[in-house]
Amino acid sequence: MKEINELRKEFNQLKKIISKSKSKLNQLAIEKRDVSQESKGLRNKTNTNTNKIKQLKKERDGLTKQVKEFKKERDTLNKNVQEKFSQRKEVDQKRKELLKKSDLKENPHELKKQIERMELKIETEPMSFDKEKQITKTIKDLKKKHQEVEKLSGVWKEVNQASKSLTQTKRKAEETHQEVQKLAQESQKKHEEINVIFKETKQLKEKMQPSAEQLLLKTVAYENVKRELENNLKRFYELSKQFKEKEHKSFRTLVKERTAEVKEKIRTGKKLSTEDILAFQAGKD
Repeated sequence: MKEINELRKEFNQLKKIISKSKSKLNQLAIEKRDVSQESKGLRNKTNTNTNKIKQLKKERDGLTKQVKEFKKERDTLNKNVQEKFSQRKEVDQKRKELLKKSDLKENPHELKKQIERMELKIETEPMSFDKEKQITKTIKDLKKKHQEVEKLSGVWKEVNQASKSLTQTKRKAEETHQEVQKLAQESQKKHEEINVIFKETKQLKEKMQPSAEQLLLKTVAYENVKRELENNLKRFYELSKQFKEKEHKSFRTLVKERTAEVKEKIRTGKKLSTEDILAFQAGKD
């Protein structure tokens, strides 16, 4: 009897312990899930940032390469500007020297017309030898002057062409310089963005270690409680089975005793009660 009471005491204690273990296990499962989700979120965010940094570096390096190429083109153009500036200066100096040598202001087209009129006059109009000689000399002087004017006109064309070429090259050099600045700014922007994301990723990685440690602690605690619960449940079911067997055994013993009493009543001719009849039928079963 004492053994049964001790077993029942153990059984009742196990019921309380199992109930607490189940509650604790459920709580640990929730905490483990939350920490796991946090850890997974940190890992996913870190991976996303790492991929973003790789993409931004690729874009930045591409821009940096373009900047180098445009700088090289700009430097070449600036060198050409200097060369063309020197060329225009030389041509302009040539023009000034020609102007100094000959005070020429006539229009070459008008000079040519004047020469043609005089030549026509010699050919078509009768005149004295002296007059023809004088006109011929004038034509000769005009032709010489025309050549000098044409020469000066050619120099003007050179000056204009050199100025035009210088202006175009300077404009192209300026456009290239602006493109260099634009690409450099874009590259710098990408670089700054990389630094921001890198800093954020570093902070995420610093949080990942404690989160992983916390998840490990929760997992270990969960497994320990689970194992303890499983052991207690095993003992609980063993005790439960023993009680059922003992109860069944006690019931059969009681039936046998009652059956014996009923048989004795029948033998002695005593009156049977309803309980006697039921007990007797149970004994037959």
